[in-house]
Amino acid sequence: MGYRMIHENYNVSDVERSISFYREALDLSEKHRKVAQDGSFTIVFLGNDESDFELELTQLRDHPQKYDLGDGEFHLAFRTEDYAASHKKHEKMCCICFDNKAMGIYFIEDPDGYWLEIVPAR
Repeated sequence: MGYRMIHENYNVSDVERSISFYREALDLSEKHRKVAQDGSFTIVFLGNDESDFELELTQLRDHPQKYDLGDGEFHLAFRTEDYAASHKKHEKMCCICFDNKAMGIYFIEDPDGYWLEIVPAR
């Protein structure tokens, strides 16, 4: 019985805004989408050619506001081959929310407040 991680879900207030952010910040693109027949939800899966792991974004029609993320003590991590260029890009986007120079990592924040860790290839 092997278990393989396939996706992580984030509920978002505006799925198109989130898709745009993830495309610009992390080079993720839409892989597939499911829209409820009654329009009550939209689910979009994002990914890239680096991995088959996907980020699932769910927008609920009746929940347009941001979600309460509690203390925000969770995150999804991304490794980059060009840490310096990545950091510069995210600085320009003004989305760096915590820069831990001592550990050599930093975090960016998406439009709904989810933190994403950026780690250099080691």
